[in-house]
Amino acid sequence: MRSIILAVIAMLPSVAMSNVGLAGEIDEAHRDAVVGRDSYWNCLAQEYNRDSNKGLSGQDFTSLIASVCPSERQNFRVTLVDYLSMQFPDVDAGAHMTTANSAIAAAQKDIVTAFIKHKAPK
Repeated sequence: MRSIILAVIAMLPSVAMSNVGLAGEIDEAHRDAVVGRDSYWNCLAQEYNRDSNKGLSGQDFTSLIASVCPSERQNFRVTLVDYLSMQFPDVDAGAHMTTANSAIAAAQKDIVTAFIKHKAPK
């Protein structure tokens, strides 16, 4: 019995360290997702500010925004799904993908809304 207790006590630091390691990995995944989000937003903002887009209709700008920044958009999607999968491992992966796609759609909608409001007659 004593040897079992000693074995359990000996394992406790490694269990605690693995939990700290997992927390560190989740924090790093969160930072990566934030960097991915910021990169995507910055790319969308650059498109918003292009002089060549000023003459576009709202519909044309919406189509443009849906197609620009493909690598930034994909990086944001991947890093967000990775973070959500680590943070909520019991949730279906499809739900994480839906959340990531919704975040991307919201970013696009915000940029398009700003564009349309800026073009609106005053």
